[in-house]
Amino acid sequence: LWTISTGKNLGYGGSAPLLSGSVMLDLKRMNRILEVNEKNHYALVEPGVSYFDLYSYIQERGLRVMVDAADPGWGSVLGNAIERGGGHTPMREHFDAHCGLELVLANGEILRTGMGALPGSNTWQQYRYGFGPYVDGIFSQSNFGVVTKMGMWLYPQPEVHMQATVTVPRHDDLIPLVEIVAYLMNSGIITSTTQFANPLFSSPQEDPELSALRARPDAPSTQELEQLFQRKGLGYWSVDMPFYGAAKVVAAQWEYVRERFSAIPGAKFQEGKLFRFPLDPKELEQVPNPVLLGVPNLAIFGIGGPRSQGHLWFSPVIPMTGEAVFEAQKVFATAYRELGLPVIAAGQTFFGPASNYPRCFLILFGFPVEHDVEKNRKNRAAFRRLVQIASEHGWGEYRTHTAFMQTVSDVYSFNNHALRRFNETIKDAIDPNGIFSPGRCGIWPKHRRQAKS
Repeated sequence: LWTISTGKNLGYGGSAPLLSGSVMLDLKRMNRILEVNEKNHYALVEPGVSYFDLYSYIQERGLRVMVDAADPGWGSVLGNAIERGGGHTPMREHFDAHCGLELVLANGEILRTGMGALPGSNTWQQYRYGFGPYVDGIFSQSNFGVVTKMGMWLYPQPEVHMQATVTVPRHDDLIPLVEIVAYLMNSGIITSTTQFANPLFSSPQEDPELSALRARPDAPSTQELEQLFQRKGLGYWSVDMPFYGAAKVVAAQWEYVRERFSAIPGAKFQEGKLFRFPLDPKELEQVPNPVLLGVPNLAIFGIGGPRSQGHLWFSPVIPMTGEAVFEAQKVFATAYRELGLPVIAAGQTFFGPASNYPRCFLILFGFPVEHDVEKNRKNRAAFRRLVQIASEHGWGEYRTHTAFMQTVSDVYSFNNHALRRFNETIKDAIDPNGIFSPGRCGIWPKHRRQAKS
């Protein structure tokens, strides 16, 4: 059985099974929203509940809670959390925001984790640990059971939201810029996803000079870009920071943020529009990125352009430092040249990293998938090589396309693959016949293991 929630895991394999001949266990018709609690700010959902479904449910009832929606909004709330996906608001780390699972084991037994193991518990979605070992984590990115219910913490509807931007003028300013962001995030002043950008990708597409640079086969030099951005009155780097909460608190946070970033000579600040909740439909139309307010959409599909046939994501995790960003730029630019990929995407100017998860950066590289067998073959080979190159620099993927699960699992090899062997021990104990999703995240049942080694 190859289990899917809604099958909308696009970029990471969608609904496709890893093993040919698998029977698809499609849970999209298990789509009940069992509870949304406005006082304790949580939901209890089944696998088929999408972000659109949960958002509509909340809006129709006028509940003062906010969903942290992933991209795209038609995905499963439960499925994205089990895949350890990320979002944008203070609840951006989705598996960290879950609380309590119900699942079916390979022997047919139903298991509830955390406080759900206590019959009649009324705190299942409020205290995630229960008593004894905390086992929820082994059911994320695994094939140990079929999750049929999940509690999800929601964000209380804030008084206001504001997105502000800090811009710095020089290439090397990224180092103090990131250092300050890390401090603000780790001390709880910034609590949401920050996105770093460079004007080559963040400025309007119709700018002829920037368009010409984007089209170049080589990456422009740092000096060339500094001069161009200075002439156009643009910063070299910018970081967008969303703020949520009481108006007085947001104002104080923004004042302190400006004070910290003022240590970088030439830093500029742009204060976005202050949105007060609840927003009416006309106000929502003015929001540049509604997903920041928990409003799901499908805007992510605009990334590939109208001719894009599909995509897959290469998504390594790197340290949250400017030095690590520069190293990643250099490493991937070299790799892209060797692999015959567009250098501009990974060179001096690749689109910036994001803090979808606290204390690290996630970088997404999109590989186009087209109706061209030879191009797709080359892209698959390039993808595998990039996984290896990243691992050689200490960077691993947080999640991957079904076709590359074994490739990514292979590089997590400390102590002769001790982690994989531990996972296989669990697999053999609770699913000895290998019924559930064989090969998922590199975990194979015993009878198929030798053939895959």
